[in-house]
This record gives sequence, C-alpha cells and structure tokens, in this order.
Amino acid sequence: MSIFPRISLKPEVTDYLRSVFLNEEVLAAVGHQEAECRFQKLLTCLSHPPSYTCVRASTHLAPLEEIRHKLGEELKKQMCSSSAEEASVQILPHPQIPDVLLLPVVGPRPVEQLSSEVVVGAQCGSAVLRGAHVFVPGIVASPKYMKAGDVVSVLSDLDGRCTRGATSFQGNRVFVGNGVAQIDRSAIFCTDEPAKGIGVRMVEPLYQSPSFDGVLPNMAFLQNLPSVIVGHVLGPRPGERILDMCAAPGGKTCHIAALMRDQGEVVALDRVRNKIDRIRQNAQMLHLRSIKAYCFNSTRAVSSDPTQGAEGPPFPPESFDRVLLDAPCSGLGQRPSMSCTWSLKEICSYQPLQRNLFHAAVRLLRKGGVLVYSTCTVTLAENEEQIAWALETFPCLTLQPQEPHIGAEGMLGAGLSPEQLRLLQRFSPELSWDQTGTAAPLPCRADGDTIGFFIAKFLKD
Repeated sequence: MSIFPRISLKPEVTDYLRSVFLNEEVLAAVGHQEAECRFQKLLTCLSHPPSYTCVRASTHLAPLEEIRHKLGEELKKQMCSSSAEEASVQILPHPQIPDVLLLPVVGPRPVEQLSSEVVVGAQCGSAVLRGAHVFVPGIVASPKYMKAGDVVSVLSDLDGRCTRGATSFQGNRVFVGNGVAQIDRSAIFCTDEPAKGIGVRMVEPLYQSPSFDGVLPNMAFLQNLPSVIVGHVLGPRPGERILDMCAAPGGKTCHIAALMRDQGEVVALDRVRNKIDRIRQNAQMLHLRSIKAYCFNSTRAVSSDPTQGAEGPPFPPESFDRVLLDAPCSGLGQRPSMSCTWSLKEICSYQPLQRNLFHAAVRLLRKGGVLVYSTCTVTLAENEEQIAWALETFPCLTLQPQEPHIGAEGMLGAGLSPEQLRLLQRFSPELSWDQTGTAAPLPCRADGDTIGFFIAKFLKD
C-alpha cells in the first residue's frame, strides 16, 4: 500500500533512470505503457519498507528452531512492555533458505500525528520505518521546551534542509510515528559533548516491526534477504580459502564463514580502518575464528612480486578458491529511501571502480574457482552492462546457474542473450509491488518484496 510520495530524486537522475527502465530492448518486449508503469512502481516502492523483516540465524551455533524459539521469547518480552495487543510476534522460517527467519511488518497503521514534533534526518527516518528507535545523533529539531517523558511525533526531513537545533520545521517532511522523548532538548543541542543513546523511544510507529537493539546479538543478525542469498550462491565449502573484497560491514563475511562451518579461511578486505574493527568484533561475537580482516584497497590486492607471502595483502595471483565482489555502488535499490540528493555524476561514478575491482578479482581467483558479483542498485550500468563487459573482457569467465534463484532474471538492455539473462538474479520489487498485500502468505511476499539487488555468478575456466 502506497502512503508516502515517490522517492525524491534530482530531475536529471529521474530522467536517467527512466531511460534505463524504458530502454529499447524493454520497450520492444513489454511496450511503453507497461515499462512506464514498472518505472513508476519502482519509484513508489523504494520509499516504502518491505512487508517483512529478514533475520539471518546463526545456525553454526544452534539449530534454526532453537533460535526461532529464543527470538520469540525475547521479542515477547519487548512487546509486553508496550501494549497487550502487540504481545505476540509471528516468526516464520523461509521455505527455501535454511538460515532465514521472517517477521511480518504491520503497516501502515492508523497513527494520529501530534502537534509536538521531533524532526530527524532522512537516514534516521528510514531506520524508524524498519523498526528502530530514534537515536540522538539523528535528531535535527525538537520542541523548544522538550523534556524526557514528552510524547512527540517523529518526522523525517527528506531534503536535509532542516537547520540543526531548530524548534520547528515546515519543509519537505514525512510523518513516521509517535514516541516518547528519552532526553531533554538541552542535552541534545546545548552540550559540548555530543549526546548518545536513544533520543525517542518509538511506541506508535507507522510501520510496526520489532526493534532488534541488543536482542540475541550472536544468534540473530538483521540482513536483507538478497544479501543472505549471496552467501548461498557463492557456495563456500569447508577448507576453502575465500576472499570478500569489499567486506564492510561484515554481514556477508560472517555468513560465508558460518556456511563453511568455520573451517578454512575467509579473508575480508576494506579500505576503512574502523569498519575492519567492526568486522573483527562481529566475528568474535559469532565465535568465527576463520575470518582474517585487513584494512586494504582491494584494487591493489594482487601482488606483482612472485615471492610475496600469502598471509596478508597483497596476494599472489590465483590465491583464492572463491571470491565475493559485493561492489561499492550507487545504492539505489535500498528501501525505504524517501530521498536521494546525489547528482547524476555521483550516481554514474561507480562503474570504473567496479571494473578495477573486477580485474583484481579475476586475477586473484584460481582456475576452476567461483566469482560472485553483487550490488544493491537498480541501474543497468552497474549490473547487466558490467556482466556484458566482464564476459567480453575475461574470456575465462562463464556465467553459472545460481542456487537458490528466487529473484527475477536479468533486465533487458545490455545486449545479453535470453540464456545469459536467465542465469542472472535481479531482485526487482516493482514487479510485485501491487501483489504484496497482506492476504498473500509471508514467504510468498518475501521473495518479491525485497530491496533492489543484483547477483551474477561466474566460473573461471
């Protein structure tokens, strides 16, 4: 159900995306009216959250059913502290993915907007729609005399125009729910030290889903369904040496190690030091000892020195059995996202970096090894066009079937054959946007109502 405006984009970006989704191949296949309809549905569904929360269970530590039971007990305690009518939560195993649990999101709900308003940044507002409370750094404006305990409405500043510390804001904003202030206004804006912690505890969110803050941190990991599927498509096996080239924040790294039963080696690279620290912390929390994380630029991860030791980067060519290239991208598939302020130049800036990473990935992969390329965006340039380029540039690569394959096939427009498109996996929420009513069983909704995402699997001959 649509209650928010379509995602707010710069006109040049909207025009660019329209040209992508109404390219000549698509128009020839489905016609102008259907192509335009799909494009409008995409802009609408991107501003709304999926109809469920996806949890990856740490099945290397406990059976799925045990984790499901423990999670139910923890969430029941959380719900009981709010209201009796919400004191039960449905948790369903995914019928195809053995380490995934699905929790329905209830919404939009009939919540009455109040006169006392707290304004938060767009990123914070999106997090609230996925079940989060409002943390203090996300607050940009609040009532002049707000005290802890006040009931307030939370509104998301879509364009980032609200002045920090303002007492009101009438710009482009969207109501996301009501909550209780946990802190005085003066402690947010009138202190030398930046405040931390929860600023507004949401009690009447527009979309009701459990908060996972501190809930079974080593057993239940919040992760979008396509991101979990990437690990299964890669197909890691015990004893292998695997490279995660752009590993932060580490969800996929830890999943790979868990799928290997922590037997073998998973090398995680990222350019940002504090992100590497986070990966190490997650690995320790999940009792995964096979992960080795390094702060390093993956485009330079191939050693030109044949005598270079293989312990840390750079690595000799053909050092890895499998490589995951979850590439930096424009992120236009993320949901909910009510606003993107990027220019067309910024949106289109990722293709060269992705190709540089591809070159390194192919060199680091041994013959007979598997390379998986993925993004969380919807453009052709970063997805199908990259695959067409890779197949032409690297004759040693061949596309492989994916298991599981629950997304749609690849998108027309990059000159790929029907057989090649069928081997690709594109998660296209716009294709099922008007079919995701709550009457459909949750697992049926879950497979279509995802973020926008793309996966390709190659074998190196």
